[in-house]
Amino acid sequence: MESYVLDWANLLLRWVHVITAIAWIGSSFYFVFLDSSLTPPEDEDLKKQGVSGELWAVHGGGFYHPVKFNVSPPQLPKHLHWFFWESYSTWLSGFALFTVSYLYSASTYLIDKSKMDWAPATAIIVALGFFVVFWLLYDAICRIFGQRKNGDAIVGALVFVLVCVASWLACHWFAGRAAFLLVGAMIATAMSANVFFWIIPGQRTVVAQIKAGQPVDPIHGKRGKQRSVHNTYFTLPVLFAMLSNHYSFTWNHPQNWLVLILMMFAGAAIRQFFVMRHGYKLGRNGNPLPYALVGVVVILGAMVWMRPAPVSVAGSASATSPAGQNDAKVDFAMVRGVLEQRCYTCHGAQVQMKNLRLDEPALVRQNAQAIYQQVVVQKLMPMNNATQITDAERALIGRWFEAGALVP
Repeated sequence: MESYVLDWANLLLRWVHVITAIAWIGSSFYFVFLDSSLTPPEDEDLKKQGVSGELWAVHGGGFYHPVKFNVSPPQLPKHLHWFFWESYSTWLSGFALFTVSYLYSASTYLIDKSKMDWAPATAIIVALGFFVVFWLLYDAICRIFGQRKNGDAIVGALVFVLVCVASWLACHWFAGRAAFLLVGAMIATAMSANVFFWIIPGQRTVVAQIKAGQPVDPIHGKRGKQRSVHNTYFTLPVLFAMLSNHYSFTWNHPQNWLVLILMMFAGAAIRQFFVMRHGYKLGRNGNPLPYALVGVVVILGAMVWMRPAPVSVAGSASATSPAGQNDAKVDFAMVRGVLEQRCYTCHGAQVQMKNLRLDEPALVRQNAQAIYQQVVVQKLMPMNNATQITDAERALIGRWFEAGALVP
């Protein structure tokens, strides 16, 4: 029953997380597009009101005319929409999902004993420490270098180095899938913290100054804009890290930390193209196509580098079983012995994680396809190879399945 409840919690939290993330990323992308597409106002009344840019757009059968004020409007409207619950809801649902999926079962999903054989509580504390330490260092970098000459370039380079170090540590301390997700969640935490600690407080200060009839300090808008821009570059790297848990060839790679860095770098480069393309159309900057090409080249390079080495049939046979035995019929008793030793701990009579039980022949026959995919093809199970299944045992299950998955 506990596993069943956790599955429902995982499903519902994932659903909410995706919905709120779409809302947050969508609004972020829209406002970046809007800023890049604004043109100086032509109407004299708009100029007198302090409007610095305007945009005409058509969507859904209607025409829209958003404008941006240079510092603040002459007076605040009665209804002012704030964009912050999208961020907060995404982080809260994401952290809850991370807790249910990884922290709650840290010994199974977070810890890889071949890397670090630490207690679950220790692993949880270290994982959470990634969120806190990364935010503190990132925030310090922005504070110290953000307003200097070439500050954006300096901050970008230092944050890239920081992400590289965090990726290397995570992939050497935690199970591969958990490490990728942890780095993504770490960056996403910084994104939400930007909203919570900088963007929204700055906007509240500006609103308070307007209501009090005081001069508006433009520094709040500049700082908020800076952190907002950072968030948009973080987006695609975070999305890759979150989606990677479905593709074991990424986080199972011997140099998985480098895979993570390359793919996140490619995502940031491609995002740069989309940020600058509207300004290019208006003649504000050069053609950003090289950024997209760099991102694509990095991805293609990673694909070539990570491609599996060709294995001959003869070589595979000699590597997985004694000579002459690969063509022999695999008796189910042999497969059952492997399942009993490697799988019953989580899928036996006492425990049925994911509501999967494999200690009865009928259930093995029913789940033969899933067993083959998880154990032989993707090598996801046993989770983090906690029961130390061997390549020969995986090959045995593969030959059994390919021969028809016969069960008495």
